[in-house]
Amino acid sequence: MPFLSFLFPLLRLAQRPARKLFDQDGGARVHDPVVDRVQITRTVLGVLATFALYYMYGSDDDLKDQASESAAQLIMTPVLLLVAGPVIVALFIRYAPPERRRLLRSRLSVPAKTVGWYVLTVAVLGATLWVGLANIDAMEGLHGVWLFVAAVPALWFVLWLLPFFFMASAYVARSAFNTAYVHAALPAVITVVMVWIIAVMNATGSGMPGGPLWAQFCSLFGGPLSVTALSLWELRRLRTRHGVTIRG
Repeated sequence: MPFLSFLFPLLRLAQRPARKLFDQDGGARVHDPVVDRVQITRTVLGVLATFALYYMYGSDDDLKDQASESAAQLIMTPVLLLVAGPVIVALFIRYAPPERRRLLRSRLSVPAKTVGWYVLTVAVLGATLWVGLANIDAMEGLHGVWLFVAAVPALWFVLWLLPFFFMASAYVARSAFNTAYVHAALPAVITVVMVWIIAVMNATGSGMPGGPLWAQFCSLFGGPLSVTALSLWELRRLRTRHGVTIRG
């Protein structure tokens, strides 16, 4: 319990700046509490369904592989967004009516700044890891004040920077680098494209999971299909409840 009472304030300390930088309000973004609740519910149900399938048809090694794969996807998704996101945004703006393209392009500064902050976060994380690993042998011989000086950056990395990085990655994956600032429908469109890219990579990389055919299908395509359905429903809700269309 004392550990949890220390952990939660620390996580909030990392979560607040992560949300401020990577999940910004403003621009064309539309807040819809119903969509937010449905997204959270789908995520929870998806996690439970995944573990249920691995519990019934997988092994302990499969569960470990699934946990490692989920962590890898959290880190890989922002990287894929950095590569594929600009292409999707460019095509989205090209598809917009000519009279709206200039307005959409004028809002690109916020996603660009978000990309810059995320790249800076990764750079600081990588530099901290490199310095720590490069000097781990030297730290073993430190004592007194020099040990304290060396331990402070390591403690800062473990207790704040690492949680901040994972939260930033989660917010980036959800907001698609704040592209809703450009157009409210952009995150849903980008999410559909990205989830199928990741699904193809998983199918070709790790192969088929164990279990009967229906379990394999659910494991590989249940997530992408449910995310696609949710994104299409979100686009429909934006159109019917908020008057936002992809070309509008």
